[in-house]
Amino acid sequence: MVELVLDAVTKRYDDAQGTETAVDDVSLSVEDELLVLLGPSGCGKTTTLRMVAGLETVTDGRIDIGGRDVTDRHPSDRSIAMVFQDYGLYTMMSVGENMAYGLKHSTDLSKAERDERVESMAEMFGIEDLLDRDVTDLSGGQKQRVALGRAMVREPDVFLLDEPLASLDAKLRSQMRTELQQLQEEMDITTMYVTHDQKEAMTMADRVAVMNDGVLRQVGPPEEVYENPVDSFVADFLGNPSMNQLPATVDRQGERYVLRTDVGDGRIAFASIPREGTDAADGDRVTVGVRPEHLRLSDPETADFDATVSVTEYQGSDNFVHVDVGEVELTAVVSPSVRPEPGETVPVTVPASAVHVFDGETGESLRTSRESDPRSKTVRS
Repeated sequence: MVELVLDAVTKRYDDAQGTETAVDDVSLSVEDELLVLLGPSGCGKTTTLRMVAGLETVTDGRIDIGGRDVTDRHPSDRSIAMVFQDYGLYTMMSVGENMAYGLKHSTDLSKAERDERVESMAEMFGIEDLLDRDVTDLSGGQKQRVALGRAMVREPDVFLLDEPLASLDAKLRSQMRTELQQLQEEMDITTMYVTHDQKEAMTMADRVAVMNDGVLRQVGPPEEVYENPVDSFVADFLGNPSMNQLPATVDRQGERYVLRTDVGDGRIAFASIPREGTDAADGDRVTVGVRPEHLRLSDPETADFDATVSVTEYQGSDNFVHVDVGEVELTAVVSPSVRPEPGETVPVTVPASAVHVFDGETGESLRTSRESDPRSKTVRS
């Protein structure tokens, strides 16, 4: 069992234009799991990974691997292996030579021992028949397996992956996601994986760490981060289609809050929620959110308001229905059997249990009634 710990890690760059903070005070621990660093381009996730690898210096803070302070150690002295998006294979070498290269230059293993380990790893990745092939003759999926095998054959303490599937087509990417999950479970290795693809994060991760503007916003199991986002950014970034979010005013009515939102020339009661478990107050300006799959369009008896259909996108297993309420656009994910026509008026029901409430200025979540997974961590900027 090897634990990777980042303690208040910060990375700043200085140039003629001034100082830019790429990673800001990130604290995180990873042990015998697959943790995915997720966020938009430029959020600091790859810089964080490269600091763990020793490819970027740490401005402030500390990085430990297996109880050793490796903050200032050379990459070769960290017991890490890293796989890049572009594979990084040596084109003048065969598959077997590529996989054995790291062992030859970083271990005292004999050639026979190196060959045995390479063959064993090649069997695990299903490329044992390719060991004598030139890497230039391989498909994208085969090259990716070689890159992964070359990294794992060294038996590192920590496995780092920087968007390793980005160059593959959709079908192969899905297959490789499954294989990587199985590999991590079989080898029980501490793994940090960087991606901007939320589907990869949600399907692969034991835990997801969401970053934005160099700040770690929330860490937890995928379902926890999806269902209980700590702020409006996390709520918006996770989900396809993304969460419906719109400004609203809190109106207290007895033991409930009615969330009223402007829709052009008028105002509607968007949703009604219990006061209990909500850190909002009467008259507060908030952002109300509801995920598209929770909106219902077919029950006029329970409808909160009516909307006009603008576009319907058939997805096979679902329909994405875009509706307008005044100047506000909402998206609902409904059964493929529900196929309203553009211009049709539909009833919209917003279940109270599905409503998220965020501070109108800070974006911080104000709806606290949901139970949190003990493996999750809320990180505030």
